[in-house]
Amino acid sequence: MADNETDNDDDFALFRQEVKDAQPLRQNRAQIETPQKTSVRLMRTASQTPRLEDPFSTLVEAELVGNEETLSYQGEGVQHRLFSKLRTGRIHLEAELDLHGLTLDAARVTLADFIQQCQLKQIRCVRLIHGKGWSSREHKPVLKSHLNQWLRQHPAILAFHSATIEDGGTGALYVLLRRKQDAS
Repeated sequence: MADNETDNDDDFALFRQEVKDAQPLRQNRAQIETPQKTSVRLMRTASQTPRLEDPFSTLVEAELVGNEETLSYQGEGVQHRLFSKLRTGRIHLEAELDLHGLTLDAARVTLADFIQQCQLKQIRCVRLIHGKGWSSREHKPVLKSHLNQWLRQHPAILAFHSATIEDGGTGALYVLLRRKQDAS
């Protein structure tokens, strides 16, 4: 037991010797900067951004998906490794759009404008928050179901997948956008 205490005393003496020239810090908190997500402002003035035709069809009724159902779409040509990164939330999110509480018509127009603005700003990966539909009239995910259909139709969408739990789970989507010069 005495040998153990002697070892501890030697360790403390050695530590004190090593830090004798150290200067105390003026503060005790680290300043950690988290990367800010770019907020994409939707411009509605025709002079700045001409509005494109509505890319989403409303002629076909969207197939209803479950509140907790995971949505997933991998477009043609999207590499498996890139899709895996998207699925696990390992691609840097550059913008997000919260569609909670919007009517279908308002959500469709807002989404179309958002995608157009993202492409103009060369934004590649975004998060769309749609909710799970628990507060809808029949507790059905109407907006989520329509997003599942609309995003598959849009030529700028390469892939999408339900977010990780930390980013909203099945109430949000990670969306990978086509680069503007690739869009036809």
